[in-house]
Amino acid sequence: MFLNMQIQYSFTIESMQEILAILKRELSNANTNEVIFEVLNPDICEHCYAGKKLDIDNKKFIYRSYKAWVDLSEILYCKITTPTIHKPHTVILQFKKLDTTSSFHTKSTLVENVNKDEKYGLDSEFSQICKNEEPAFLEYYIRALKNVNVSKRKRILNLGINSGDEFEVIRDLCDNFQEIEFVGIDISKSAIEEAKRRFDSANFTFYTHDINKLQELSLGDFDLIITIGTLQSSGVEFKLLFNSIVQNYLKKDGAMILGFPNCRWIDGEMIYGAKAPNYNFSEMTLLFKDVYYCKKYLQQKKFRVSISGKTYPFLSATSIR
Repeated sequence: MFLNMQIQYSFTIESMQEILAILKRELSNANTNEVIFEVLNPDICEHCYAGKKLDIDNKKFIYRSYKAWVDLSEILYCKITTPTIHKPHTVILQFKKLDTTSSFHTKSTLVENVNKDEKYGLDSEFSQICKNEEPAFLEYYIRALKNVNVSKRKRILNLGINSGDEFEVIRDLCDNFQEIEFVGIDISKSAIEEAKRRFDSANFTFYTHDINKLQELSLGDFDLIITIGTLQSSGVEFKLLFNSIVQNYLKKDGAMILGFPNCRWIDGEMIYGAKAPNYNFSEMTLLFKDVYYCKKYLQQKKFRVSISGKTYPFLSATSIR
């Protein structure tokens, strides 16, 4: 389907509101896999036409930056392909539908006869995700690590470590990486085996274990605990486990980093917005409720708390004792 923003066609595009309506209508058709627009080239027009409607050869266009078009594609569960120059002042943008069935949230592409604990294992769709390659995750995770002075921590525990991506970021940040003791826990055996392969030095210990049963392990206490997107997993009693972690495993002068997923992974794309049960759109009440509960609880325990981030809001807490 080709939609052209020129007034000689059957409609005149006057605003982003109209563009959004057109895209929604076209993409709702099951037979439509992509929609194409001719738009002003932001690279050429950004300094001259920002916020203006512009007539070129008696055809009306609206200036928008590439960021606006990328945001629009994400909202509509599309990916935007590489723009192609069409005319001196315009480019062609192609919006392709994402395959919304291709997501570890809705299915698990596991090898046959692998148990449910391997939903996040090496043979799962989840294993194809690399959060460290997503700026919207990485930037705020690094900020949280710096906020808790990660290089000064002696024992670090990560709950839900999977194959170790979050330890990889710490390794790049800390010159004293070999002097820090790391413990990682995950329920996926194949993910933990991969983590052991990646981090095979003596200062690493990994456990394949259910985090609901931490008392079965002799862990001791830690001066930094990290858990990202794990406490919100199904099968975890969030408040009970969180309280237990703070009370039993976090040193009084320690620190904590909690990452709350405010996104979904669809067809390889990180799509902004938490998905709550019984809603067909992003509804973030439960997310904010969990963030607020942890913030208040840690403040009552004499921790200074800050929250930042977008697709993964990061709560970082440091002791003020």
